[in-house]
Amino acid sequence: MTSVSPAYVLEERKLVKNLELLARVQSISGAKILVALKGYALWDSFKLIGEYLSGAAASGLYEAKLAREEMNKEVHVFCPAITDETIDEIAALSDYLIFNSFSQLAMFKDRAKAVNPKLQIGARVNPKYSEIASEIYNPCVVGSRLGVTLERFDERYLDALDGLHFHALCEQNSDALERTLVYFERDFGKYLSRMKWVNMGGGHHITRADYDVPKLIDLIGRFSDRYKTRVHLEPGEAIGWQTGYLRCRVADIVENEITTAILDVSAAAHMPDCLEAPYRPDVRGAGTPSEKKHTYRLGGPTCLAGDIIGDYSFDRELQIGDQIIFEDMIHYTMVKNNTFNGAPLPSIEKIDLNGKTRVVKEFGYLDYKNRLS
Repeated sequence: MTSVSPAYVLEERKLVKNLELLARVQSISGAKILVALKGYALWDSFKLIGEYLSGAAASGLYEAKLAREEMNKEVHVFCPAITDETIDEIAALSDYLIFNSFSQLAMFKDRAKAVNPKLQIGARVNPKYSEIASEIYNPCVVGSRLGVTLERFDERYLDALDGLHFHALCEQNSDALERTLVYFERDFGKYLSRMKWVNMGGGHHITRADYDVPKLIDLIGRFSDRYKTRVHLEPGEAIGWQTGYLRCRVADIVENEITTAILDVSAAAHMPDCLEAPYRPDVRGAGTPSEKKHTYRLGGPTCLAGDIIGDYSFDRELQIGDQIIFEDMIHYTMVKNNTFNGAPLPSIEKIDLNGKTRVVKEFGYLDYKNRLS
C-alpha cells in the first residue's frame, strides 16, 4: 500500500489491549464502561469496541445517532443544553438521558418519557471539587455552567430521577477519584439510596501504565455496596490511549534565528490540544531540545503564527520529504480537527490484528467545500 501523508494510523492490537483491560474492570467491579465519543469516535472500530464495553456516551444528537447506527449498544447522552428541536430524536435514540439543569429536566422529562417509556433519566451534579489544573478542562470551577450544585438541587424532582452524574477528572488516577468521592458523597450522598445508578464521568486514565486499577475496582465495589447502586464510567482517552499515531512529512525548512521544519500537519487544524492544553506530543525517535545533535522547531503550514507543535532534536539533519511520526494521536484529534486555511484533513488508516494496513477514509477538497455552503 502506498502511504499517504498526513494520516492518523490506528493500531488495532493496541486498541484491543486497552479494551481487554477495561472489560476486566467491568467484569470484576460490576460497573458499565462506555466509550465517550467526544474523545474517540472512530466508528470503523465501534463493532470491535462493542464486543468489550457496555455502550457509548454521547454529547448530543449527532454522537447519539452515530452510536446507535454503528455500535447499537447502550447509548447514554449528556448535553449541557438540549433544544426543543432535538429532544424527541435524542430521547428515541437514548437508553439513558442526563440533564444538566433542573430547568431542562422540568421542560423535557415528560416529553422524553412519552417518546421512550423505557428511558432512564438522570441529572448532572457538581461536587465543587476537582484536581484538574487547567481551568479550561475543569467543570467544577467557580461559576461553572456544568452540573447542579447542592445549593441548586431541587428535591421536588427526585422521583423523576433514576440516577446522578458527575464529572470532575481529566486524565487522572484512581486516587483523584477517591478524593473526589468524598465531596460528592458529602453533598449528594443522602440521595444515592434512591438512585439506580451513578455515572462518574470520564477522565479515568485506566489504560495508562501507572494507573492503579485495583484501587478503582475497590472504590467502585465499596461505593456500589454502600448505596446499592450501579456505577457507570465514560472515559474517552482510556480507550484510544497509545493506540496509534499521526504520520506526516517535512514540507520545508526555514531559518530565522532558530531552525523550523514546516510540516504537512498543523497543530491548529489537526492536533488542537497542543495549543489548547497546551502540551508537547512525543515524536518517534526525537529528543528534547539539544539532547540530540540537531534541534528543530516543528510547525504547521497554516497562517497562524502560533501554529507551533514544539521543539525537538534529532540524530541527523532533517530533509524535505522526511517522515515525522507523532505518537498517541488517536484520541481527541480526529474529533477536534478542522480545515482552517483549507488545510486538508489527514487520512485515517488502520493496522489490523494481522498486521495488514487498510485506508479507512481519505478526505479531499469536497470535504472542505461542503462544510461551508
